[in-house]
Amino acid sequence: MLSSLDAPHGRRPHTTRKEHTTNGTAARTDRVYHGWHIAWVMALSAGFSIGMAQYAFGVFAEPLETEFGWTRAQLNGGLSIAFVSGLLAPFLGRLLDRVGTRPILVASLLLVAAGFLLRPLMSQLWHWYLFNALVYTGYPGTTLLAQGKLVGIWFPKTTGRMIGLVTSGNNFGGLTMTYLAVFLVAAGGWRWAYTGFGLLVAALAVAAAFLVRDSAEDVARAMARAGRAAPTAAAARVAGAGLTVHRALRMPTFYLIALGLTAASFTYSTVLTQLILHLRAEGFAESTAGYALMLVAAMGIGSKLAFGRLSEAITARYAIIISLALQAGGLALMIVGGGSAVQWVGVFVFGLGFGGLGALIVLVVSEVFGLKAFGAIMGLISLAMIVPQIVGPLLAGTLYDSTGSYRLIFTIVLGIFAFAALCMLAARPPRPTQPPTPAGEHCPE
Repeated sequence: MLSSLDAPHGRRPHTTRKEHTTNGTAARTDRVYHGWHIAWVMALSAGFSIGMAQYAFGVFAEPLETEFGWTRAQLNGGLSIAFVSGLLAPFLGRLLDRVGTRPILVASLLLVAAGFLLRPLMSQLWHWYLFNALVYTGYPGTTLLAQGKLVGIWFPKTTGRMIGLVTSGNNFGGLTMTYLAVFLVAAGGWRWAYTGFGLLVAALAVAAAFLVRDSAEDVARAMARAGRAAPTAAAARVAGAGLTVHRALRMPTFYLIALGLTAASFTYSTVLTQLILHLRAEGFAESTAGYALMLVAAMGIGSKLAFGRLSEAITARYAIIISLALQAGGLALMIVGGGSAVQWVGVFVFGLGFGGLGALIVLVVSEVFGLKAFGAIMGLISLAMIVPQIVGPLLAGTLYDSTGSYRLIFTIVLGIFAFAALCMLAARPPRPTQPPTPAGEHCPE
C-alpha cells in the first residue's frame, strides 16, 4: 500500500531523497508521508490501551479470583473505575486543543504503562482499583481525543477510511494482547503478563515523543515533501474549521449524539469485557472462549475499514445505526444459543457491527462539529460515557453473582442499543459542517 502511494512510476521506494531547486539549494522530499508514521503510532496507542485493559480482562479474572479470593463483582469494579476517564476527558480535551496532541499523548501513555507495571505489587483490593484508575486516567489521551484530532488534520480528504484504519488498531490490540496475555499467564503467571504490558506501552510513549506533530505548519511541510501540494493556509483551515463549544451546546443534536454514543458504549463496558466469561458460563472451555474474543477482534479490523468507508458515503450517523443493529442481532443469538454452535454465529454477527463502532464514534463528532474544538466537544461527550463505564460492569457482575449467567444483562443491553439507534436517527444536524478539502490530498490506495 505504501509503495503504490509513495513511490510512483515503479521506482524503488526510499524514505527520503534530495532535489535541487533553481538556485542550487537542496530541498528534502519524503517518499513516505509523515502522516503514516503518526497513523501507526495512534493505531498502537489505542490498540495497546484497549487490548490490554478491556479485551484481555477476562484472561486475568480467574487467576486474580484464585489468588486473592475476590468476587466477580469486585473484579468488575476495577472496570467501573473507567469513570475517571470520562471525568477527565473534558479537561484533557480543552488542554489538547491548546497545547497540542503530543504532550497529552505521551503523558497518557506513561500513565497507562505505570498502571500495568505496578499491578504485580498488588496485595489488596484497593490496589486493584488504584492501578485501574491510573490506566483509565490515560485512556482519553491515548484513544478518542488524539485519534480524532490527528487523523482529521493529517488526512483531511480521507478522514473516514483513515479513522477506520487507525481505529482498527483497537482490534489488532484486542487480538494480539489477548493472545499475549494467555501466553504470558500460562508461561509465567499474571504478574509477568502485566509487566510485559507495561513495558510495551512505555516503549510506545518514547516513539510518540519523537514522531507525533500536529501543527498546521508541520502538516503543510510534510505534505509538500511527500508531493501533496497543500499550503499552510489550507492545512490551517482544516484544523480550524467547525463549531465552537458554545455553539455546539446550543444544538439539540449535541445532546442526542451524546445520549446515543453513551448508550452504544455499553458494548465496551458490558459486553466486550464479559464475553469470555459469558462463554465460559455457557460451557465453553477457556481456550475456546479466548478464541471467540480473538475472532471479534480480528473481524473488527475489517469492520472498521468498511464502516469508515461507508461513513463517507452515507454519513457516520447512519453507519452507527447499522453497526448497532448488527451488534443487537449477534447479542440476541448469544442469549439464546446456550452451549451450541449458535453462540459462534452470534459472536460472528456481533463482531461485524462491533468493530465499526470505534471508528464511527470519532467520525460522527468530527463530521457534525468539525475540528476547531474537537477535543473539548469529544471530551464533553466522553463525560456522558461515564454512565456505562460505572453501571455496566457493576450490574453485569452483580447479576452474574445472583443468577450464574450473563443472559439477563445482555438482554438489558439489547434494549439500550435500540435506544441508542433512535437517538442517532433523531440527531439531524442543521447543515453539513465538514470543512473543505485542501487541494492535493491524495486518497490512500
